[in-house]
Parts: sequence; C-alpha cells; structure tokens
Amino acid sequence: MRLPLAELFQFVIAVSKRHNIDESHSLGHSMRVLHNADLIAREESKWTQRNIYGEQHPVIQAAAVLHDTCDKKYREESSGLKEVAELLTSYMSPVEIDATIDIIGKMSYSKVIKTGMPNMGEYQTAFNIVREADLLDAYDFDRSMLYHMNRNGKSLEEAYDNACELFETRVLRHDVDGLLLTRYAKNAHTALAENAIKRMHHWRRILRR
Repeated sequence: MRLPLAELFQFVIAVSKRHNIDESHSLGHSMRVLHNADLIAREESKWTQRNIYGEQHPVIQAAAVLHDTCDKKYREESSGLKEVAELLTSYMSPVEIDATIDIIGKMSYSKVIKTGMPNMGEYQTAFNIVREADLLDAYDFDRSMLYHMNRNGKSLEEAYDNACELFETRVLRHDVDGLLLTRYAKNAHTALAENAIKRMHHWRRILRR
C-alpha cells in the first residue's frame, strides 16, 4: 500500500503548529529528509542488489517524514511516538508501524553517540537510510542558525557562533566519527562539508567577524 504522503505532511504541519516546532525541524526539513532517503535507498539497492526501497518503502518514507514530530527538543517523545503510531494504523501493518516507531525512537544523533548503533534486525538498512537522510540535512549551515534563533532566542551573531561550534565539533566530523555507512551519504559528505564551510565563511564576512 502506498502511503498518503500529503496526509503525512499535513500531520507534520499540524503537530509543528501545536508544539511550536520551528522551520528548522518542520515541513521543509521533513520534505528534504524524504528526498534524501529516496536517493540513499535507490543507491543502496544498486550496491546490495536488494530492492530495499521496494520492500520497506512505507517504513522508510513514514520515518523520514514524521521523525521530528516526536523530537524531545519540542515535546515529550513517548506521546509523540504514540501519536505517530495511531496515525499510521490505517496505512501500515503492525510490524511496519513497530519498525517505524523503533527507527524514529533510536535515530537521533545524541542517542547513537551515547549508546552506539542499535541492532535493528531486518530493518537495519532502513534505519541507516533514514538516520543518514536526516544527517545530510544537518549540513545546511543556515538551518542551524535558524534553530538557534527560533528555539533559543539567540541574536544573529550568537546563532552564528553556536552554528560554527556545532559544525566544527559534530557535522563536519560525521564521516570521521563513523556515522555515515551508506555509499550515497559517504560520497555526499565531502561536497556538503565544503559547501557548509563556504557558507560559514560568507556569513563571517557579512557579520564582519
């Protein structure tokens, strides 16, 4: 069964409004992560000779679109996961819903760094795809600034400094820290990192830092 993506995106809009999820983690982010997941999944299918997207595309798509509706930075995570499970009841099997909730609940950067890569069984590749699709959107330097300005009430200059620290200690180290396992993400890292550094330097000129 094909997922009703339009309904999933409307859910993202509604939850974002209700929980004040700013633009760095709302609709635009969900759309970009879905696109990244599609690209990664298709590339992985070529290399593994397994039609992972054909087999597990509902789980991959749902987790990619809905993951930040449960983000603990904005709301209580368990209630968000329950709400997502209820939404998906009409569209997915119980096994697929459980896999989707499991991916969303374990994919955050902080959890992987703290506890290591989880064993997701037959959904390991789907987990890697969605997690790395989310990581690839983190290379958007402006998005990091937007988060700090919207969520933390930072000035433009403070947001720039916070974003620089985040990129230097986390984002630009994704590959070195072993967080990128799929071929697409590993290949994309260099160009994305270079573009992020250019953006960082351009903001520095604008702000005369």
